[in-house]
Amino acid sequence: MRYVDRLPHEVGREDHVTIRMSDGVRLSARIWRPAGSDREPVPAILEAIPYRKNDLTSTRDAIHHPYIAGHGYACVRVDLRGTGESEGVLLDEYLEREQRDIEEVLAWLAERPWCDGTTGMMGISWGAFAALQVAARQPPSLGAIVIASFTDDRYADDMHYVGGAMLSDNLAEAGTMFAYATCPPDPAVVGERWRDMWHERLASAHPWVLEWLRHQHRDEYWRHASLNENYQDLRCPVLASSGWADGYSNAVTRLLSRVQVPRKGLIGPWSHKMPHLGEPGPAIGYLQEVVRWWDHWLKGVDNGVMDGPMIRAWMQESVPPSTSYEERPGRWVGEPSWPSPHIQEVAHPLRDRTIVRADEEPASSEEGESAGRVHTVQSPLSVGQFAGKWASYNAPPDLPYDQREEDGGSLVFDTEPLTERVEILGAPAVELLVSSPKETAQITVRLSDVAADGRATRVTYGVLNLAHRAGDSPEPLEPGRAYRVRIPLNGVAQVFPAGHRIRLSLSTSYWPLVWPAPEPALLSVHENGSSLTLPIRPNDTPDGGTPQPFGEPEGCAPADVTQLTEPEQAWTVSRNLVDYHSSLDIIKDRGLQRYEENGIEVGLRAVERYTSVADDFGSVSGESAWTMRFRRPAWDIRVETRTVLTSDENAFHVDATLDGYEGGRRVFSRTWNESVPRENV
Repeated sequence: MRYVDRLPHEVGREDHVTIRMSDGVRLSARIWRPAGSDREPVPAILEAIPYRKNDLTSTRDAIHHPYIAGHGYACVRVDLRGTGESEGVLLDEYLEREQRDIEEVLAWLAERPWCDGTTGMMGISWGAFAALQVAARQPPSLGAIVIASFTDDRYADDMHYVGGAMLSDNLAEAGTMFAYATCPPDPAVVGERWRDMWHERLASAHPWVLEWLRHQHRDEYWRHASLNENYQDLRCPVLASSGWADGYSNAVTRLLSRVQVPRKGLIGPWSHKMPHLGEPGPAIGYLQEVVRWWDHWLKGVDNGVMDGPMIRAWMQESVPPSTSYEERPGRWVGEPSWPSPHIQEVAHPLRDRTIVRADEEPASSEEGESAGRVHTVQSPLSVGQFAGKWASYNAPPDLPYDQREEDGGSLVFDTEPLTERVEILGAPAVELLVSSPKETAQITVRLSDVAADGRATRVTYGVLNLAHRAGDSPEPLEPGRAYRVRIPLNGVAQVFPAGHRIRLSLSTSYWPLVWPAPEPALLSVHENGSSLTLPIRPNDTPDGGTPQPFGEPEGCAPADVTQLTEPEQAWTVSRNLVDYHSSLDIIKDRGLQRYEENGIEVGLRAVERYTSVADDFGSVSGESAWTMRFRRPAWDIRVETRTVLTSDENAFHVDATLDGYEGGRRVFSRTWNESVPRENV
């Protein structure tokens, strides 16, 4: 990244500005704005997240907020209530109170003498969720939004549930927020009341996974703040982005196809990162695009920002399987609209363990047994240990590894070696005729690029809890009855070279990425009528403009941070062949870091562990444990959280602990032991 120190406007910064909410709670904001904005007011850009502006996000904030401010905007970073130096407590994600707070902040900003009355919102992940959700409420000052790594569907396309099955990230994200919601404010900012604020947070804390388990199906809890309930609610322009390695790539194309406002989409090869910090690379000059977006929609500059393709996507070339990539080779392609008129949905029948060419007619049922052949699959719990994370963070390396071992426990269909290059752009889908001897079962489908030497790189995947075969209202299966089901896979842009094979793999478990069904089931897959549909982008399709549509990544210099102790990262799969105990252990430890600007020292260590024994579906267990430390001379705070999730056929069981330490002495402790009935999940 190129760090920029000369910008069109000189920028000043206010570190702790309090904004009073209608219920009396005061939120804490950091504001960057042009020095001349007192005389010439400017639009205000808001990012509202719970991740601590005074330390943990200060490095990232320093890269992009002063950069945007230096181009003529007041950039405002607010800690949500109950986080950082903001008062109150954080009880769950995306609550009505949170959205009302943000609306009140926007109204406050629009009334500042240095603001021209126009506002925008931006962010990644929670910040993007907040921007989209508040935009749907149509606050009068909000003129446009810029969002990265988001969803419009909180139930079916977030880190909680997919295809009616529960993701292990439902536990992992709850563990993350269990820790963040219990951290103390900085005494150097809020003064002596820091302890009362901290103990209020500790006393109000609870494992959020309990609430998420109480809503295993789409209901009003998930419908709240989900734009897909009414796309017409969004009435301001949106620049939306994500990455193919992220968990949120589907929302970009879905938003482009269903809203009617001015919109642009961008999907790169990235994990859960902003595009100017994108990993795997190439990262792009995203902040330049953001400034152009604001200039056009908030200042009325005729700069051609809406020219060119509606969506630009990184067409990924074939690569060997790896859990991490520095760069993904490929090229930018553009489409004029979405769905694109260039993409051809091509159905390939499945026959004799083969993905049949679309121009080959399947044998009719009268021509032989092969037309109606039935295959069975019951996967071991080990299928999924090389699946990686639902949303890659690229630290520790967390992308899917070689799929050959996974394929050993799966039902596999291959193409013949390709005679020419094949490119796909969009969401593949699989249609199957399946039956089960049990009332509950799940199926995962994986699409892989298989090289001539046999190495298999997962390209995309999809999951379906078969009780959700007809939608969000689950119905038990009738044992032995054949059902026709459709399983959409995550969207992707991928090249399959000539000489490679395309592989479709079906498994009945994908642990630990997906929490297993209540019990194993031997699925029967009927070839007759089963198919794989690929979104083919013909090789002669124009790429939609310049090959290099983006500039070099640039931003302001990050905040100065000193690494005091060594960080640690690990991703370890282990199996004990004596007692058949399997484990996936993940460590993400930043080490102790000192933020030189304010002298605060922060340590963050997160450990996840997912275990099982043989193929005992009742043995699966997930654990998320966090330790967060904050200290200065004469001030030393540590928060430790631990959440363990287990299940049996009838219920989920949550055992959790929270401990707060001041000066090495435990000053708060609480334990939870609760169960939630299982509802066809």
